[in-house]
Amino acid sequence: MAWVSGCAPTGDPAGQVPPTRRAPQLQYAVAVRTLVVDPGSARPLPVTLWYPAQGSRVADGRFPVVLYSHGLASLPELHSGLIARWAAAGFVVAAPAYPHTRRGAARFSRADVRHQPADGWRVIRHLVQLDRRRGDPLAGHLDVQRMAAAGHSAGGFTTAGMFTSGHPARLRAGIVIAGGGMAGSFAGPSAPMLFVHGTADSVVPLNVGRAAYHRTPGPAFFFSLPGQGHGEYLIPGRPGFAQVLGVTTDFLRWTLYGDPEAARRLPTHTLLPDITTFESRPAR
Repeated sequence: MAWVSGCAPTGDPAGQVPPTRRAPQLQYAVAVRTLVVDPGSARPLPVTLWYPAQGSRVADGRFPVVLYSHGLASLPELHSGLIARWAAAGFVVAAPAYPHTRRGAARFSRADVRHQPADGWRVIRHLVQLDRRRGDPLAGHLDVQRMAAAGHSAGGFTTAGMFTSGHPARLRAGIVIAGGGMAGSFAGPSAPMLFVHGTADSVVPLNVGRAAYHRTPGPAFFFSLPGQGHGEYLIPGRPGFAQVLGVTTDFLRWTLYGDPEAARRLPTHTLLPDITTFESRPAR
């Protein structure tokens, strides 16, 4: 176990608790829905939504939204072990399948990652409209003023690329898993950022994630997994998964619900020796 902190939190880890809403105290059932954003465009975006359910309908209440971006040659459903658990904790998670980096893409291109932050914003704009669409089951259930972006690998770079100058304040937090920054990242309104990285990652080296961590102007947290690679800790049942689930869920509960108890729990997900380490620093 290790916890290194540039600003050891005694309550809120960064001194910037967002406006408080009561975070759910229960685990919801989870339902899944698919839709396509801009189906007639040059870049149609299939999107899978995981959301809290009650019986055959959406659970009562308004739920913060998390945009989740997959990595190269991946798909949203391959991340459902983590995503579905976030939904069960009281979040709506929207995961696009990007047109030229998803598994099975007709014209695969890793260079297309640079276009994906704009795709992510298209999904967000669609969800804002969906929340107002009379008759849609999710209408009135999306808290579109409280959003976060998260992603793994190329999806982590995509996430960083959404935090550019002038980004809307509705995007309140980011989680970069095994990723790093893009040109223009970490500008605009300050937002808390959580980085998750395996120290033995040979695909995106640890120093790439740490360089991004040190660039962020807002409060930042670095959660590392000693000896682990590019994402085995995202698989339920594998070493580190429970800790990654715990720290990411509490980070979302703190940044999107304003849950002070979740903020205080963030460092406690390093309780297993040699599994994880945690450090934090305040906003600059």
